[in-house]
Amino acid sequence: MKTILAFLAVACQATFALAQDDRTPYMTKSLANDAISSVYVSTSAGGIKVSGESGQAPRIEVYIQGNNNRDLSKAEIEKRLNEDYELNIDVKDHELRATVKTRHEFRNWNNGMSISFKIYVPSQVSTELTTSGGGIDLDHLKGKENFRTSGGGLNIASVSGEVNGTTSGGGINVSDSDDRIDLTTSGGGINAKDCHGDIRLKTSGGGIVLHNLKGTIYAHTSGGGVEAEHIEGELNTGSSGGGLRLYDMNCSLDATTSAGSVEADIRQVGKYVRLSTSAGNINLTLPAKQGLDLDLSAERVEQTEFHDFHGQFDKDRVKGSINGGGVSVDAHANSGHISVRFN
Repeated sequence: MKTILAFLAVACQATFALAQDDRTPYMTKSLANDAISSVYVSTSAGGIKVSGESGQAPRIEVYIQGNNNRDLSKAEIEKRLNEDYELNIDVKDHELRATVKTRHEFRNWNNGMSISFKIYVPSQVSTELTTSGGGIDLDHLKGKENFRTSGGGLNIASVSGEVNGTTSGGGINVSDSDDRIDLTTSGGGINAKDCHGDIRLKTSGGGIVLHNLKGTIYAHTSGGGVEAEHIEGELNTGSSGGGLRLYDMNCSLDATTSAGSVEADIRQVGKYVRLSTSAGNINLTLPAKQGLDLDLSAERVEQTEFHDFHGQFDKDRVKGSINGGGVSVDAHANSGHISVRFN
């Protein structure tokens, strides 16, 4: 086991490279001989990055600066570490553990420091990461990834396996990732692109943008709208605070909003379509040659032309089949219009 209890005790070792500012690591420790398979990090006021990108030398880098991004001298950092923090970096049984604890409660927040980590490891690595004062970045990993922060965003790129992350204070960006993805924020928007698998995205404080996703997708927001393009598989989406704009859909679709309109351009209907709004209109584009069973209700239902339609057609209700019937399409606008066209 290799242990670091305090930086001062090991500052002279050849494996460490020290710097005096936040632009380069305060300390770097090689992990080349440790065959890391899991990473555990806990810090109270700093960011965390874990990368499995090929070509990087396995290592852990530590970055330290004063709160409010204040530069500190090397001597000041060492003094504060000795008096105010417990910093440990251990490697045991191929697990890297990096933890930061404060020795006491700070009366003046400005006297605290931000201690962040950048970690470069093989791609087949699982993580358990926690911070209350910074963002979390993961890239090029394959494993079980669990992470949470109360004070920053989440950036996920080229990660596969089980991905579970939460933040209370920032946005989420996820790209080129797959398998099982579950990401939640209370304080920002979500951007997801070029992902596939079982994907669950939820925010209470921003909008959602989805692009080129495939699989079973759940994406809901309480504080903004939803924009989606080129979705395959199954999409369940909704908003309590904005409209829905859904383009190039090739999927089963369930979309609901309480505070906006719905625009849905469906290239191919999957197993079903269910659209609803409590305070807006629905503009719906459907494939002209697919057999569909329609159930549409609104203050007024408008359409260019229904081909081969059989059923009820009133100004506020359309219920019947086109092209011989088939997949159900339900759309309801409680206080708006529904407009339908075919392509």
